[in-house]
Amino acid sequence: MASEVQSSPGLVVIGGGPAGLMAAEVARAAGIEVDVYEAKGSVGRKFLIAGKGGLNLTHSEPRPLFDARYGARSREVGAWLDDFDADALREWAQGFGIETYVGTSGRIFPMDRKAAPLLRGWVRRLREDGVRFHVQHRWLGWDGDGALRFATPEGEHRVRARAVVLALGGGSWPELGSDGAWQAVLSERGIDIAPLRPSNCGFDIGWSEHFSSRHAGAPLKPVIAHWHDAKGVEHALQGECVVTATGIEGSLIYALSATLRDNITRHGHATLHLDLAPGRTFERLRNDLAKPRNGRSLSEHLRRQAGIEGAKAALVYETLDKEQLQDMELVAQTIKRLPLVLKRPRPLVEAISSAGGVRLEATNDTLMLAAMPGVFCAGEMLDWEAPTGGYLLTACYASGRRAGLGAVQWLTKHRPPGSMSVL
Repeated sequence: MASEVQSSPGLVVIGGGPAGLMAAEVARAAGIEVDVYEAKGSVGRKFLIAGKGGLNLTHSEPRPLFDARYGARSREVGAWLDDFDADALREWAQGFGIETYVGTSGRIFPMDRKAAPLLRGWVRRLREDGVRFHVQHRWLGWDGDGALRFATPEGEHRVRARAVVLALGGGSWPELGSDGAWQAVLSERGIDIAPLRPSNCGFDIGWSEHFSSRHAGAPLKPVIAHWHDAKGVEHALQGECVVTATGIEGSLIYALSATLRDNITRHGHATLHLDLAPGRTFERLRNDLAKPRNGRSLSEHLRRQAGIEGAKAALVYETLDKEQLQDMELVAQTIKRLPLVLKRPRPLVEAISSAGGVRLEATNDTLMLAAMPGVFCAGEMLDWEAPTGGYLLTACYASGRRAGLGAVQWLTKHRPPGSMSVL
């Protein structure tokens, strides 16, 4: 039996992450009635998980360098940041009594580094301001008459909305609700969607069993990564990464993941070179390794003369054969430019975030879908990506704000006949 259709007097926000909650906040502040629908039993679950090791709220990098972190979408995301940037986000958090600080890496954290106090304060204020929350409502799309369909524990629930903000996340955290199921629904409506792909992810290399069984989980730090972009220009970046059972991951790899992933798409593989001894020049390393071993093993020689041991030394053994390992100049070259051939990114469900989604060309400046007037998109379900470091979260907030204000404009312009206000 079909459920009775309810009517929402204002804005329906679907998705209770930072983008959706920000859209709800700005719409309610403008006097719009707001209903937030969330598939899980509570809102902000991915936000809490992301903050488990310390909530990286945003980054102190100045603009336009900040904007450049969004790659091909730097212009579009930069426009969102014009209205709500890192400084605005810090000020917003301060409104909940959350003071922030800049870490040594330039990343910005709450003083207690926790996500829960900020989320609790935010949800409490939204409730006090009149935002209505509906949890365990999984969005299914629209029915034949244009009403929103939700699956609930009590059966299907339908809502007719005057305006909708979709903030459904990407596809990298299915257990938290970001499963990308919305792709099929929107595709059926003719919305242009770029396929979801892993971002901020690890990569498979294909270690030998000997290396993998002994060194999976071992950190590599510090190292310098060398790689080429799509135009063949070489870049370098120092950081840390981790050996996995199948390849490599970690903050340094995540920062390069978009380029590496796209290189694999174009060429079938990507080559990354690691400098395992960033504090030594090749000339010094070559001279140190050329010194007599005096009966010491090669492993001990590498440790004493080059500071190379553990997983770093094992990588050298993984790369060179027995004969090559006797050539100290070649060993020195390998330590300074150890080649890693990346075969594929790890699956989307393992990634920190996703690339792809609703193409920005399918929306207008307010993030409203051109093919579906009154329907707006925000957050990670849009086609943009960024490295970790606070850039992801900042753009989610900024896009949610833009979509929410766009919905306010739409509702104000399209008031029901005889209505004297947007309420």
